[in-house]
Amino acid sequence: MADQYHRIIMGIDPGTNRMGYGVLEVLGKNKLRAVVIGDVDMVKMKDPYEKLRYIFDRVLALVDEYRPDEVALESPFFGENVQSMLKLGRAQGVAMAAALCRGHKVFEYAPRRVKQAITGNGGAAKEQVASMLKSMLGVEYNPKRLDATDGLAVALCHYFESSQVIPHQPVSRTRKSSKGASWEKFVSSNPDRVVKN
Repeated sequence: MADQYHRIIMGIDPGTNRMGYGVLEVLGKNKLRAVVIGDVDMVKMKDPYEKLRYIFDRVLALVDEYRPDEVALESPFFGENVQSMLKLGRAQGVAMAAALCRGHKVFEYAPRRVKQAITGNGGAAKEQVASMLKSMLGVEYNPKRLDATDGLAVALCHYFESSQVIPHQPVSRTRKSSKGASWEKFVSSNPDRVVKN
């Protein structure tokens, strides 16, 4: 693994209509910068195999452009619609293969784990995740294109998991280590940061 205090992490939220991505730069110990967020729009594409080829090509282009040290992907969620799961699994596999063929280390995180890492709630809505990213990293986002923020959330989740850091201060400030910390302590110390339904 690259130096955890100076590295680039790319997060990908695979999809067959839109694939979200985000790139996070670790500038130093506990200092982060959101480099880019975006999504790959495939809504108008009808051929499912054309979409897979497009995902592969776009991920290759993104990893070539941003040269991440690690690539984190959101794994498909388990739902009742088997066909949707299969489509998402294919999209994830193609994105993963593109990153791997460029020699990047790949990590996977379940959707609930990503939401838990960002908001403290594994059942959080996409809007809550986006709001927390704006608060923590200062990113602006389009509320109609939340796949982009989901991609960045995967990158940030990987940072937390691999660095043992919790999100409790804006990026411009230094974060403290989370060893011995808990979400209960975070919530009690930061009541203004809790998003209530």
